[in-house]
Amino acid sequence: MAIRLEKVVEKFYTSLEEGKILGRKCPDCGNVEFPPVYACNKCGSYETEWVEISGKAKLHSIVLPAALSTKPEYKKMKKFCYGEIELEEGSRFNGVVLGISKKNREELSKKLPLNVHAKIMDRDIGVKTVVFEIDEDQL
Repeated sequence: MAIRLEKVVEKFYTSLEEGKILGRKCPDCGNVEFPPVYACNKCGSYETEWVEISGKAKLHSIVLPAALSTKPEYKKMKKFCYGEIELEEGSRFNGVVLGISKKNREELSKKLPLNVHAKIMDRDIGVKTVVFEIDEDQL
């Protein structure tokens, strides 16, 4: 069995520059991997394909950053947290969510899961990244 390898990281970051968020979908079981990886974590298939992610998601947990877990470029965001995010397409991963601070964490925690949406953000290191924002109707 020959596996056709692509430059997944390059394709992912190029798509962000174009305003698209991509994942990899397994044609065998339908599972979507985000962030994108070659092999399907559900069935093990290596035949995954590129798919655009809707950006709609749910936030299931809120973890405020500690001094040692914060990337320097995130300091300019001021209010943010880490949390378990579940994409509409099914993938679950830890990500960054804007707009959450010590002041509103307790109130927002009572409303979990919260609807959030993806946002492509510039990083100070010359590439874009994906972060999430709370939907207006959840505030």
